Amino acid sequence: MELADILAKGSVLVCADITSKSQLFEHLADNAAKTCGQDRAEILRALSEREALGSTGLGNGLAIPHGKLGSLKQVIAVFARLIPPLDFDSVDDQPVDIVMMLLAPAGAGADHLKALSRVARLLRTEALVDDLRRADDPARIYELLTAPMATTYAA
Repeated sequence: MELADILAKGSVLVCADITSKSQLFEHLADNAAKTCGQDRAEILRALSEREALGSTGLGNGLAIPHGKLGSLKQVIAVFARLIPPLDFDSVDDQPVDIVMMLLAPAGAGADHLKALSRVARLLRTEALVDDLRRADDPARIYELLTAPMATTYAA
């Protein structure tokens, strides 16, 4: 699964002045609702229910909030770069500035796991994360996220 398959160009956000996790989730849900035609409240509910199980803040300024929606047809992603970073209750207690939200159909166990794995692997690439933190143009961020990793970033 390639990120370009689940991340629309219009779903890359550079967010200034987000002051809480709930405000971030609202912003992500607004974008996702427009992208996939799902109910914003249902998206917020899915994200909040998953987050209540434990923070999706991975550490190193990264978070992958995710949830499942029964009526969704395919996995979708929304990326946000936060300026300034936001307290996210991450495992390392550090604020988050790189967020990739994933939504999957309720019955899409394998696709959901593939998407989570792909995003986690991608965000472990230090050079990519450094480039994402320097970029403030959504088109450039989309380009970085969807470029073939083998030719763009040496492992």
